[in-house]
Amino acid sequence: MKLTLNQRRALTGFMFISPWFVGFLLFMAKPFIDSFWISFNTVDMMAGFSLKWVGFQNYVEAFTIDERFVPTLIRAVRDMCVNVPVILVFALFTAFLTNQDLIGRAFFRGVFFLPVVIASGLVVQQLFSQGAGRLASQSQTMQLIDVPGLIYMYLGPAAQIVNDLLNRIVLVLWSSGIQILLYLAGLQGISSSLYEAARCDGATDWELFWKITLPMLSPIVLVNVIYSIVDSFTDRFNPMLDLIRNYAFTGQFRLGYAAAAGWVYFIVIFLIILAVVLSSRRWVFYAGERD
Repeated sequence: MKLTLNQRRALTGFMFISPWFVGFLLFMAKPFIDSFWISFNTVDMMAGFSLKWVGFQNYVEAFTIDERFVPTLIRAVRDMCVNVPVILVFALFTAFLTNQDLIGRAFFRGVFFLPVVIASGLVVQQLFSQGAGRLASQSQTMQLIDVPGLIYMYLGPAAQIVNDLLNRIVLVLWSSGIQILLYLAGLQGISSSLYEAARCDGATDWELFWKITLPMLSPIVLVNVIYSIVDSFTDRFNPMLDLIRNYAFTGQFRLGYAAAAGWVYFIVIFLIILAVVLSSRRWVFYAGERD
């Protein structure tokens, strides 16, 4: 049986992701299923990990009794909504700059990617503990001119989002290495003949960006959006992860309730990513495909 070009490409893609599937089946599938089962039980650690069926009680408690769960979940989603657009725009801008024929561009590419390959978590934690990451509230200059007060005065309801962004700007910039690398790969994969033909037709730089660069980069944008969403929701500074860890490993070791909270968190992440993937049919362009 002779495969078509698209079928061969699909097969190649499945071959690349097959190691992940094998690893998932060997190391993650059973804990994944076990956590779902545990979420419907209470766990007695003193009796040798004894389970007692409680049905949906843990899930009901999370939304009706626990005063911390829903606000923390909302905060995690809000942080993601702030982080992801800024990371994507900053990464795209940086990729454009480092893709130009400039002196030292290899050095700057390495600088932006450096946090990905080093143990940067402790470094960022130290920066935040010393106030270096909170530009809006910790900087003496910012305090002198009352930047937070000016933000609230002029932006009203949107002020909290802007203030949160300023307070976390170092962390946002620190998390852009992978996205910059992917954008660079996408930019270097765009044929220069497309730009040359468009310039011959009188296209401006702005038109080149919107009519050629952005459509050709749209598959990379989709990958970066999904990666950034997952990265934001699993970041070590994410308050939701801290809350789930506290439920599971401090106090009464409520593993069943922690599992339920984790599954609610997983479902929220899944629904957000699903919405992004479904919407991508409207704005992602794949070269060679026809409507």
